[in-house]
Amino acid sequence: MKKLMIAGIVAACAIALEAAPTTTRTRTGRRAAATAAADDGETAGSKVKVHVEQYPKLGRQATLAAPSINGGSVLGQAWNGKPRQWIVLESKYSTTDKCIDQLTFTWHVLLETKSATAKDKEGQSKMPPYSYFTQTVSYANIPRGTHAASVCLHPSYLEQYGEPKAVGLVISDSSGNEITGDALSEIKGIDAHKKFWEDQSIMDAKQGGEPMIERRQGLQDRSKTIWALVNPNDYELVIQ
Repeated sequence: MKKLMIAGIVAACAIALEAAPTTTRTRTGRRAAATAAADDGETAGSKVKVHVEQYPKLGRQATLAAPSINGGSVLGQAWNGKPRQWIVLESKYSTTDKCIDQLTFTWHVLLETKSATAKDKEGQSKMPPYSYFTQTVSYANIPRGTHAASVCLHPSYLEQYGEPKAVGLVISDSSGNEITGDALSEIKGIDAHKKFWEDQSIMDAKQGGEPMIERRQGLQDRSKTIWALVNPNDYELVIQ
């Protein structure tokens, strides 16, 4: 009888030991799945998959001459005889779902004053070294495939406040869950891939008691500018 009881206890222990590694493997598997999802543009809070194929360019490469469209004007002709340069920030991304209800793109841009193209260098020398802009754009009914997202700054911003030297982009789903986000930078002290807009030591930095960054308005979704007429099929419906 005692032998039977001992055998039963041994068998129960063996079953428990076999079950324990299974629990460990399950937890490890979840961590691996979460890591793989993040690498593929999917976070634990979102099941939407988005892959950013191309981030915006920086500096002079982010500027383009305004498209030429002939029409009537109170001036009769272009006031300076040549197209002005816009700051055009574009990103190419792809989706694998059949259709995504909504994707929200939040842009963060730093312009460097010393690269401004206007002739009033004395006035620019009194400005903070950098200007910060942000804009949020939401697209609806995104079908499977490759798409583009874009925001623009009027030529007057390039002329007065300079070229984009750091750009961040965060993509979220309809519930506000971040799917993917990254940043590029050519500014000393701001590392590439660092979300500088979330770092108050950067955003509130001072030099000689004066702010290094001034927050400004003016960054616009592409659809609200002259660029809406250029390759419109590359962009989805803007809902805000």
